[in-house]
Amino acid sequence: MKRIYFDNNATTRPRPEVAEKFMEVMKGIWGNPSSIHTDGQNARRVVEDSREKIARLLSAPGGPQEIVFTSSGSESNNTAIKGVAFYSKSILKKGGHIITTAIEHHAVLNVCQYLESHHGFDVTYLGVDGTGKVSPQDVADAIRDDTVLVSVMYANNEIGTIEPADEIGRIVYNTRKERIKKGNLIPIYFHVDAVQAAGKIPINLSGMKIDLLSISAHKFYGPKGVGVLWVRSSRKDDDGVKFHPLIHGGHHEANRRASTENVPAIAAMAYALELAVSNMEEEEKRILDMRLRLEKGLFSRIPHIRLNGHPTERIAGTLNVSFDFLEVEGLAVALDMDGVSVSTGSACASGSTEPSHVVTAIGCPPPLARGSVRFSLGIYNTMEEVARVLEILPPIVARLREISPLYNKSK
Repeated sequence: MKRIYFDNNATTRPRPEVAEKFMEVMKGIWGNPSSIHTDGQNARRVVEDSREKIARLLSAPGGPQEIVFTSSGSESNNTAIKGVAFYSKSILKKGGHIITTAIEHHAVLNVCQYLESHHGFDVTYLGVDGTGKVSPQDVADAIRDDTVLVSVMYANNEIGTIEPADEIGRIVYNTRKERIKKGNLIPIYFHVDAVQAAGKIPINLSGMKIDLLSISAHKFYGPKGVGVLWVRSSRKDDDGVKFHPLIHGGHHEANRRASTENVPAIAAMAYALELAVSNMEEEEKRILDMRLRLEKGLFSRIPHIRLNGHPTERIAGTLNVSFDFLEVEGLAVALDMDGVSVSTGSACASGSTEPSHVVTAIGCPPPLARGSVRFSLGIYNTMEEVARVLEILPPIVARLREISPLYNKSK
């Protein structure tokens, strides 16, 4: 039985040519890029060529110097949030104020909670509307004199909703300009977790007022264990983003992230992003067609279900649905036994018995939120796979509901 993989938001299958690039570099260019000899400089050339390529693909206005290589999206988020927080604390001499949303990935939420509980920061967790969108006006209203960071994701990993990052960025930018004009030395920056957006929707950093942005290679058909933190460099109106490094040691990454660079993974990530961006329009259209067919089929064949997320402003391959009158773990296991991989929430929250914090935040009642399933489609999926899932899923739901006491009471 050929398995159907509908969990691409958790991770993607690396493109074969990207895997080949990884192996080619690992076998042939294995020097330490910090070494001055020829083997080391060959490795350094690969790192810097990759840095230049990623900067170009993201339209980084300050060029390659703004790219910091990390081990993951989680490390990029931690570096951005903790780094800015600790830098600002060195100025304020106390914990400042951070704004984020209730639907962020745990790599943002748990960092903010840590800063609250251990370092005296005050964090505002903004709510979202029923589609998962945060209001830019709510962000503006929440900014205080001691606000040092706003962190809002580009696209949600569970429901796919695309956030108004451009508008929020302008609010933060204007606030910073006003502070500079008044001689206020307290920085305020805008961080965007773009892990689910990179390679799926266009990212033009030259046209947006973003200060820090996180991406991760394994979300766009690259290897696991490598990511990027983009950090805005100096501009004519200020001297760029200041932050404390998360990892201390050597002088790697221009003193912003100690540790010998993962050369083969960096080369593979740059190639994966290049392929994703060059084929984005065509591939995302095909993925959207598949998702729309799956969505329409589920709602026409299965009663008592709810769509979670924005109906149109959503990542093409993401479909999150709540099935009333059943516990979703049983549904996921039954699908897995039939050869279909789906998610019951964020992969990083695996094992939790609590309903998704994202689905709950958009107003889905906890009992219904516990019945939420995420189908996330990618470039290797087909319409035939969609048809197969539409064939096997309705009977599974019907069978599980028949043994559910909640469903029997509702009859």
